[in-house]
Amino acid sequence: MRRASRSPFILSPVAHGASWLVSCAMLGLACSAPAQAQPLALPSDPAALPETPASAPKPAETSVAEGASKLKSTPMLAEQVSNLPEDQGPTFVFGDRISGRPDLETVIEGNAELRRGATSMRADHIEYYQPDDLVKSSGKVRINRAGNRFEGPELEIKLDRFEGFFTAPRYRFLSNGGNGQAERVDFIDEKHLTALRASYTTCERDNEASWEPAWVLRASKFQFDLENDVGVATGAVVRFKNVPILGFPVVSFPLSDKRKSGLLPPTLGLGSVNGFEYRQPYYFDIAPNRDATFSPAIMTKRGIDLAGEFRYLEPAYQGTLRANLMPGDKLRDRDRWSYSLQHTGAINSGLPAIGNLGLALNLNRVSDNDYWRDFPVANPSTIQRLLSQDATLSWGQGFFSTAVRALKWQTLQDVSAPIIPPYDRLPQFTATYTRVDAPLVGLGNGFDWSVEGDYTRFSADRLLTNQPNSNRAFTRAQVSHPWLSPAGFITPKLQLHATNYQFDAPLANGASSASRVVPTFSLDSGLQFERNASFLGRNVTQTLEPRAFYVRTPFRDQSGLPNYDSGANDFNFATVFTENAFVGNDRISDENLLTLGVTSRLLDPATGAEALRFGVAQRLRFEDQKVTLPGALPVTDRISDLLVGASVNWVPQWAFDSIVQYNPKTKQSDRSTFGVRYNPSNYHVISAAYRLQRNISEQVDVGWQWPINDLWGDKGRDLGAGQGQGGGRYYAVGRLNYSVLDKKLVDSIVGVEYDGCCWIGRVVLQRSQNTTSSSNTRILFQLELVGFSRIGVSTLETLKSNIPRYQTLREKTSSPSRFTTYD
Repeated sequence: MRRASRSPFILSPVAHGASWLVSCAMLGLACSAPAQAQPLALPSDPAALPETPASAPKPAETSVAEGASKLKSTPMLAEQVSNLPEDQGPTFVFGDRISGRPDLETVIEGNAELRRGATSMRADHIEYYQPDDLVKSSGKVRINRAGNRFEGPELEIKLDRFEGFFTAPRYRFLSNGGNGQAERVDFIDEKHLTALRASYTTCERDNEASWEPAWVLRASKFQFDLENDVGVATGAVVRFKNVPILGFPVVSFPLSDKRKSGLLPPTLGLGSVNGFEYRQPYYFDIAPNRDATFSPAIMTKRGIDLAGEFRYLEPAYQGTLRANLMPGDKLRDRDRWSYSLQHTGAINSGLPAIGNLGLALNLNRVSDNDYWRDFPVANPSTIQRLLSQDATLSWGQGFFSTAVRALKWQTLQDVSAPIIPPYDRLPQFTATYTRVDAPLVGLGNGFDWSVEGDYTRFSADRLLTNQPNSNRAFTRAQVSHPWLSPAGFITPKLQLHATNYQFDAPLANGASSASRVVPTFSLDSGLQFERNASFLGRNVTQTLEPRAFYVRTPFRDQSGLPNYDSGANDFNFATVFTENAFVGNDRISDENLLTLGVTSRLLDPATGAEALRFGVAQRLRFEDQKVTLPGALPVTDRISDLLVGASVNWVPQWAFDSIVQYNPKTKQSDRSTFGVRYNPSNYHVISAAYRLQRNISEQVDVGWQWPINDLWGDKGRDLGAGQGQGGGRYYAVGRLNYSVLDKKLVDSIVGVEYDGCCWIGRVVLQRSQNTTSSSNTRILFQLELVGFSRIGVSTLETLKSNIPRYQTLREKTSSPSRFTTYD
């Protein structure tokens, strides 16, 4: 209870002046004097307290204080409300008529207002009993506590403890805009209250007397915990469009984005593989840095699926564990399971000279070869056909780093499309020493040099790979000296590759070991020209950037060596200026070639943003490339395909990107990609792409998100990203991938979203191609009660991962300030 002060009221300058004039009039004195800035104590005789007539032009103002008040400087208003008595400050009262007795009560009538700290109260009539710190208000009562508002006919509350009751109030919470009304609200303290025979919704009330929320949760009792932002409803029913859709004996729900334990919204689905699916997740908020979700499901065509996820986040490490179990799957008539663990972090070695060790785990495994086909929407890391079990322990200090790794693959075989499994690495040891802009054996500074080593034990089923397993030791040393200037650069580089193999079975020539040493020299150079120019009425900076790259690697016969990790480099602008035509360490290509290229860009002189880029590149080969992958032919063309690329971002709304690989022999492109995107504003995006690999694939890809209301002239409002464009609007969403060669849709997503302000409806049809002869089709329904729950199948992840630049209709960007509802 707040202690009564010796001098309970301090008059404001306005009230003091009015009191002084009234006193003079009572004495019959005709005089005038300026009002005093400092407050004066009221007389101790209650009868001497003047009454301000209701017709006074300005309301009287008083303040209740406990000692002297001090102003504290601050750069901003405090969002958090202090509960310490010394931080409460004085109590201010305003009204048309103020009367009372010092140290006992104060009565305010007509436009009555009371303020203390973060609490403000308005009513027709307010009575404040100071010994009990009790406030009684009646007639259009409105109270605002730190942004949470309550309105009703009658309130009785102890101000400091915020303990009391409110009859027939309407209320609105700051954190998420949740609101409702009740027959009675009992305030337990400032953070806890109980509402009896009440309702709750996030639909904003309009001015119509017949207004009804689109959705509402009605219950016999609500318990609101504003400290943890959680509400609990007893005897609850959710009604949508005045139709009951869900009922709960007891249900808890969030009042903000804070996590909390409890039932999550169920998901419903209908598909050709699972049939009708109902999944009911339960969330465990274990700690601020740990949580878990248990998600059992019933599938009409398959049985019961038990899924779970555990996440943890510590200062030195983090990770996620997922697992699924489906006992007695009717689809395959056997138990199905999977697990996935991703972990990254550091381990304290306990030795100051060593410090921390890095640990990375990526462990994935499933029960059988058909898992990827039968669980197409499960954990993405377990629906691939190659599943890794990968563990790496690393350490680094200064210029040196090293790691030990164990990698084992699970290959999910398909009879119609078999896969040659990759090699397990049990184990792999790597070490690297790197220096940049450093001295080199008396040759001065400016050298970049490094030495790296790799020792790996490759193992796999020899019946499938048709080659022996091996222990391979690989070393690469390289040194370069870049000369850099604003006008250009030149970088000579020397590399030496040394490899040794120890096989567990003899090669075709009878050898059980092999060695290879290959040197490489390269010279990279480029120039940079710039000029000011003007195109289409726009001032730009135009660049011209020619580049020449020469590489010389002598031929070393590697045709008899097995291939464990090498593959052909893709031919594009990122790889055309590299020394080796292969990735991995089992093949080092012999090269005597010159790569020429030129790039021109148009830049905004103020921001440096790229408005246009055009580039070409081509290789000139002076000798045949004899080193190849097993089964491949040597490269004999003296002139490679021509790479041509262009990207245009002339205006922010449009973007164009293309790359063409042109074959000068056939005079046609072997591979082409063209993409265009139109994104004039939020929630308006259309993208299209054409991809061609001659005689392999030819596809057209189209994606979109667009308000359907635009078709009849309803343009909506620009409320910003994550806020939609206003209520009553439909949005078309989708992505189609069409195979020109097969003349059919490969993958497709088509859907509609409706924004009803406080609710969002989504219907999505998804078709995924599993193999050349099988596919999976699903219909996804979701009803989102904004700020409360989502009911149905989660379509958001599907839309985000498939539609370029898709934007959600609701996305909370920041917590609202309590001053947005300041009274």
